[in-house]
Parts: sequence; structure tokens; C-alpha cells
Amino acid sequence: MHLSKVIIVGGGIVGLSIALELQKRRGDVILLDPESPRKGASYGNAGHIAIEQVEPLASWDLIRSAWRRWFARGGALSFPPSGVSAWLPFGLRLMAAAEPARFAHGKTALSGLMREAMPAWRRLVQSLGVPDLIREDGHYVVWENEASAKAGLAAWRETDTGSARFHVLTPDERAAVSALTPRPLSGGIRFENTGQVADNARLLAQMEAAYLAAGGQVVRQKAVRLCLRDGHAQVECDDGLMRAAEAVIVCAGARSKPLMQGIGHAVPLIAERGYHIQSARHGWPAGMPPVVFEDRSMIVTGFEGGLRAASFVELNQPDAPPDARKWQRLRQHVSELGLPMDGEVAQWMGIRPTLPDYLPAIGRSDKAQNLYYAFGHQHLGLTLGPVTGEIVADMVESGVGPQAFDIKRFA
Repeated sequence: MHLSKVIIVGGGIVGLSIALELQKRRGDVILLDPESPRKGASYGNAGHIAIEQVEPLASWDLIRSAWRRWFARGGALSFPPSGVSAWLPFGLRLMAAAEPARFAHGKTALSGLMREAMPAWRRLVQSLGVPDLIREDGHYVVWENEASAKAGLAAWRETDTGSARFHVLTPDERAAVSALTPRPLSGGIRFENTGQVADNARLLAQMEAAYLAAGGQVVRQKAVRLCLRDGHAQVECDDGLMRAAEAVIVCAGARSKPLMQGIGHAVPLIAERGYHIQSARHGWPAGMPPVVFEDRSMIVTGFEGGLRAASFVELNQPDAPPDARKWQRLRQHVSELGLPMDGEVAQWMGIRPTLPDYLPAIGRSDKAQNLYYAFGHQHLGLTLGPVTGEIVADMVESGVGPQAFDIKRFA
């Protein structure tokens, strides 16, 4: 059996970031993923580099306001009855994680990651030779009635946004965003230094191409389980082969759960599903940043490949059928707002891997000497992908992981 230096399980934004960094530093990296990264959550997100989200979503503020966000009330939060065996235990753990001391600890840890997120993005796109892949001109948050505008602005002023800055819309900015929709807007803010990926599909293609050009290998096989041999992890794939490496890194999103649980780790991860619709033909102004229509819990982003409207936090079983009502709700929002989404509209549903404290799991396993992991980035996988790649590469070289994100916190 050939012993590679590194096997990476999972080829999304986190896996590709780790693969690029370790191929550069160590070489002989194999990336295992049954699908192209241009199908999963790393592709289907809103392209927003959300450095403003330094407060974990596991908070009592979120719990107290959850009823207002329910899908049945027109909101984005969905608890399908068929998924109760998944979301009920997850919800109980979330309530425990929202305890003030744990929330404060998590906020400190997440803030540290967020401070490095944008610098890591700059280093990544510079190394790829495509600095135009990210834009750092912020995003808009707008409201459609006076009450929500007043409450929304007050809420943002009370929220810690880390290094992200925002201001109330200037007259020119208000005119620019108002031109997107015939519906009157009652207020809004503009974040000044958050970011956007110019096109998720191009980003993932560029990252994979750079990894392959550096000598990395991609194996289109699914990792079905981890096996322990003499204290080391090996990866069994659906082609029947057992693969071994000096370092095995699990970063397979929601698919990380059965792999890690199979060798004794507690991984209370849920499949938090999101939906989008996208039209290749649109009249979105060139250079317009993403716009969050906060009353509708919807973000709209103009990519090079089309205009995308994304929403929903559906806590469910990972393989449950998509809920077509959510695509219909997005179409309704787009229609009511009169947004320029023309022609054929594509539909997508994908899974965010989410842990109850809304912090990622990044660390070194205590079950196998050569096993590392990086998953559970929830809504922040795109934002934190490059910095996670650097952290994991450092961890493989040093053998020491960040304690704040160790999966043992759920033991």
C-alpha cells in the first residue's frame, strides 16, 4: 500500500483551501471527493464574505426571536416534522450552547478567525493570479417598511460586527439600490468592507486547476468510513480500496459526521439546508454589491454567471427531498420586488454543516495519531475557507490544533 503524505476527504472550499496550502508546503496530496465542488454548498451559497458575522448564531437573542422567523409566518426558519429526530436534539444542544458564558467564549474565538478571513482571501486570490475574484466593496441591507427599518438599524447598531464597518445609506446609495425594485424602500445600511466572490463556479474551478497544476491529485471516490490500524486512520472508499497517509484530514461538510462518529467522536452536526434560484439573464447593474432584503431574509447577488436569490435555514435530515415551496417563495419574493431575473431560472438546494454552537470543528483527533478535521462552518464556509486552509496546514506541520474549535467540546 502506497503511503501518501496527505489525504483530504472533501473537496469544497475548505478542502480545496487545505489542499492548495499543503500541496504547496508538502506535496503528494490526494483529495477525495465523489463530486465536482461546483455542485455543493461551496457553489450554492450567496458568495458573501461575511466578516461582519462575529457573533455565533447560537444565542438567546436568536432563540427568543425564532418564532418570528418561522417559514409558516413568512420567514426563513424551517423545522419539517419529518426531520424532528434531527432538529429536536440539535435544538436542545443549541440552547445549552447559547448560555451566556459559552456564547461569549465562542464569540471571542470566532472573532479571531474573522479578523484573518479577508487577509487570507487576499493571499489566496493573489496566489491564484486572479485578484479580481473577490470584491471588497461591502454589501447592502435594506428594509421595506418604517417599523422594520427602525428596528433593523437599532439591532445592527447593537451588534458587534468585528472589523466590518457600516453606515446609513447616503442619498446616492439609496437611489442606486432603490433603482433595483419598484417597491419603495424605507431605509438601509451599507457595509463598507465586507466582500463578495465574483463568481463561485470560477473560483472553485481556478482553485482546483491550481491544485492540479501544482501536482495534487483528485480521486473521484466517496470515503465510506475511517478505519484504525496501529493507532492511525485509514480511509476506505466506495471503490473498495483502503488508502493510508501520514496525515488524513476530514473536511467533508455534513458527510464528516458518519466518518468521525465511526471511530468514536461525538459529532452533533445537523444538515442545515439552504435554497437558491438563479437566472443567467438579468439586468443587475455591473458592480452592484449583494443586497440583503432583511424583511424577507433573502440575499440577492449578481455573479458573472447570473443573478442569484438565496435564503432559508431548514433543519432536516440530509437526504430528505427538497421542499419545492421554498423555491416558490423565492420566486414570489423576486416577483414582488420586481428584480431583473429573466429567462430560465435554475433551482438549487444544498447543505450547510452546522454544529449546535455555530462554531466550526477544527483540530487534531485524539482517536488516531494522523487524523485532523475541519468541518461545521455553517453559514461561514466560504468566508472562512482560506483561513481554515492556512490553520490546518500549520496544524499538520506542528501537530497542535486550536483548542477553541476542538470537537471534544461535544464529548
